[in-house]
Amino acid sequence: MMNITPVVKQLLIINIIFYIGSNIVGDPAYQYLSLYHFENSNFAPWQILTHMFMHARFPGITHLLFNMFALYSFGSALEHFWGGKKFLFFYISCGIGAALFHSGVNYFEIHHHLESVSAILSPEEIKVLLNANYNGLFENGVMVDGQVKNILTAANINQSQFDDIVMAAQANQIPAVGASGAIYGLLVAFAFMFPNAELMLLFLPVPIKAKFFVPGILLLDLYLGVSGNSIFGSGGGGVAHFAHIGGAIVGFIMMWIWKKNQFDNHRWN
Repeated sequence: MMNITPVVKQLLIINIIFYIGSNIVGDPAYQYLSLYHFENSNFAPWQILTHMFMHARFPGITHLLFNMFALYSFGSALEHFWGGKKFLFFYISCGIGAALFHSGVNYFEIHHHLESVSAILSPEEIKVLLNANYNGLFENGVMVDGQVKNILTAANINQSQFDDIVMAAQANQIPAVGASGAIYGLLVAFAFMFPNAELMLLFLPVPIKAKFFVPGILLLDLYLGVSGNSIFGSGGGGVAHFAHIGGAIVGFIMMWIWKKNQFDNHRWN
């Protein structure tokens, strides 16, 4: 087993510190450091970076453990060959790319759901509905938020339109956390550099070469993201599948450019 490399070690420590600290501080830490949709009032530019060091709240520690195990397993091998600066640049770039891709998909999802009501509601009314608390909207079947009730009643919103509004609100309000986007970039880089290395899923202990394993994982993520399903349960499992895809795309582009430049630098003139 490869020894842990310096930058990977530091990233592991930072993630663990963030995890412990955010669970001690609680809601303010998650509100301040998680990645909110850029049209949400809780969004701040630094969240594009800080969300990479946040993970699901305790007792959901498996989110952190899986990501840190992958960071150690793939990151140490890559840092060993690249060096610390190049590895850190790659890792952060993939994480930021994942955040931007996730935000872009969120934007189109939100506004797709709002198509059915955008012509009958004002921007101010839509903003109110996107930020409403739908978990506490009803008590004993009665709508308790007067402002939301007035908007829905005045616009004569039907059930289908209301369902669209709720789905748009969920995409607007639920923040993204985790290093998974950067990790998927590492997976792509590992498959580039070690295509015949054999990898295994924990729930499928069959060795598969990296050049087949990584595309397979990406196709699964793409399917789950489009369908809204999850291998861990219904409803998507709260997994930001398109952040994974975004990190992988950035990782692929960077590896392709680096590989091309390496060829250009060594070819005969």
